[in-house]
Amino acid sequence: MIFDVLTLFPEIFDAVLGKSIIGRAREKDIVKVNTIDIRDFSRDKHRKVDDYPYGGGGGMVMMPDPVFGAYDYILDKLTYRPKLIYLSPQGKVLDQEVVKALASEKHLILLCGHYEGIDERIIEEIVDAEISIGDYVLTGGELPAMVLIDAISRLVPGVLSNEESYSQESHYNGLLEYPQYTRPYEYKGRKTPEILLSGHHANIKRWRRQQSLKRTYLKRPDLYRKFRPTEDDKKLLNEALELDINSKKEKVIYNFKNM
Repeated sequence: MIFDVLTLFPEIFDAVLGKSIIGRAREKDIVKVNTIDIRDFSRDKHRKVDDYPYGGGGGMVMMPDPVFGAYDYILDKLTYRPKLIYLSPQGKVLDQEVVKALASEKHLILLCGHYEGIDERIIEEIVDAEISIGDYVLTGGELPAMVLIDAISRLVPGVLSNEESYSQESHYNGLLEYPQYTRPYEYKGRKTPEILLSGHHANIKRWRRQQSLKRTYLKRPDLYRKFRPTEDDKKLLNEALELDINSKKEKVIYNFKNM
């Protein structure tokens, strides 16, 4: 998987994407992250890339020429045209379905905006899709680009040790992940559920499914409404809720859900 990132701050990407799982994937050339400094394509001697917006208003707008120059620099080396994603608060909100779709691509160009945004003609001419990582405002597109790279890279074959590493994670199958425990068996008076120590794989799998259903229903009802539970799923959820409905912890979650 190749990511070409058009940015004003190329130096910050290695600090985040040069470590851990993504860093190792880059070392193995499973994932490639190339950063292209948009300022390098400015025709201004001071490497200026922004100007005042026509019509007035606060802030500055990124000019089209440096962005097109950086974009053409990438395309000049290729015999095909990768999709270009503009990280924008006006884009489709990122979710796991979007991540899965983009993971099927072999090469993506990510454009990081800054200031008050980019000249609209850039969007009209070369942007294939706009993506937002949430309904809030950031100072630039670099953090969203890193989020997107991380999320997509995890689905690239060879990045994780096996498919189960991501297929059981929160959001991958429409549900939140089940609770996880490790040593010690008991900590601060709280014990690991006995079923996880039973060695009975079918029962453990059933318990984990039940916990995923319950967590999603209680913590993210918006996700659960989109989920299509089977009849067995409904029975598991009802059983879990009946067992926990009187506990103080579950009451707190219910109150929070209804706020």
